[in-house]
Amino acid sequence: MEFELWWLLGFPLFFVLGWMAARIDIKQLLSESRALPLSYFKGLNFLLNEQPDKAIEALIEVVKVEPQTVELHFALGNLFRRRGEVERAIRMHQNLLDRPDLRGEERLHALYELAQDYLKAGLLDRAEEFFAKLEGTEYEQKGLKFLLEIYEQEKDWKKAINASRRMDEVTGKSSERDIANYFCELAANEGTASGSDLARPYLERALEVNRKCVRATIMLGDFAMADGDVEQAVSYWRRVEQQDPRYLSLVAEKILAAYRSLGQADEGVRLIREYLSRYPSLDLLNASFEVELELQGAQSASRLVREELMRNPTLLGLDKLLEVQLIDAPPERRHDLELIKSLIHQHTRSLALYRCDACGFKARRFYWHCPACNGWETYPPRRSEEQAAVA
Repeated sequence: MEFELWWLLGFPLFFVLGWMAARIDIKQLLSESRALPLSYFKGLNFLLNEQPDKAIEALIEVVKVEPQTVELHFALGNLFRRRGEVERAIRMHQNLLDRPDLRGEERLHALYELAQDYLKAGLLDRAEEFFAKLEGTEYEQKGLKFLLEIYEQEKDWKKAINASRRMDEVTGKSSERDIANYFCELAANEGTASGSDLARPYLERALEVNRKCVRATIMLGDFAMADGDVEQAVSYWRRVEQQDPRYLSLVAEKILAAYRSLGQADEGVRLIREYLSRYPSLDLLNASFEVELELQGAQSASRLVREELMRNPTLLGLDKLLEVQLIDAPPERRHDLELIKSLIHQHTRSLALYRCDACGFKARRFYWHCPACNGWETYPPRRSEEQAAVA
């Protein structure tokens, strides 16, 4: 009985209180909207209609009337930067920073925006300086992302390593793949400038960070080969199978050349044929095909391609089969075979590309660092036709 009485008396009371609160909020909203200049609403309308030039003109009028509108300053600065008027964006955000009444959170926001202005202007030193000032703040993670972009542009790999490690501390995630590649870049620089002795420690550090860093293993083999230690080079390259067998296609020709220099060409061919049987790959097929054609002749090469086509039918494999058939083709069949091969070869040009998993950028050569999206190890070591077949 008491509950019913409370419900009968309480519900109308809550309804009246809610109605009064809503009326107060509406009155406050109307009062604030009337206080805003007409140019403010014009600017919003232009933005909604994707007319940034007219929006900027309208919002500038608002700033003249209401100079204390911090958010409008930020909005204008961002519009200037997006339109490429970087100097005006810098002035807008610098003026905000110079204001003594700016709150702490707004000051950090202005620092972050100004750093982006300098980055857009190509003033990397100034951008780095301002992004570094965000350490320990709520903008640190965003700032670190831009700092990594700057360090990669400048090829300052040591700073990139430090920034990546700090990013791991902030986010709780691992950048081991990126850090290992930064060490590989340092090794490549040292190998070019000073030789393999100074480069190897960086590659060992890369493998400490990421034991599955195939790139470091391949480079260790390259340095061993350059120093004349062929057996050690082969040992490194064969380790790729344990790290990630997909990348064997990148070392197949290196292994064949190394075994040939040791006078063990047949052993090299046998090894690559084993890899091909366990890990089908167009590049492994191509390497096997070329050496088989050279050492064993057209019939053996043709048999190899036929067997692989039965297991893994591809147009690129068919192109190789037609190539070997043309070698011994009688004159009356040569013209037809050449025509068919020409048509298939034109089509396979688009299938023989590597494609970035992150952004889809295609290239004829393999990249460890995508030139389009700047991702590390985003290119699978497989041609487009193979990726499509797997998908």
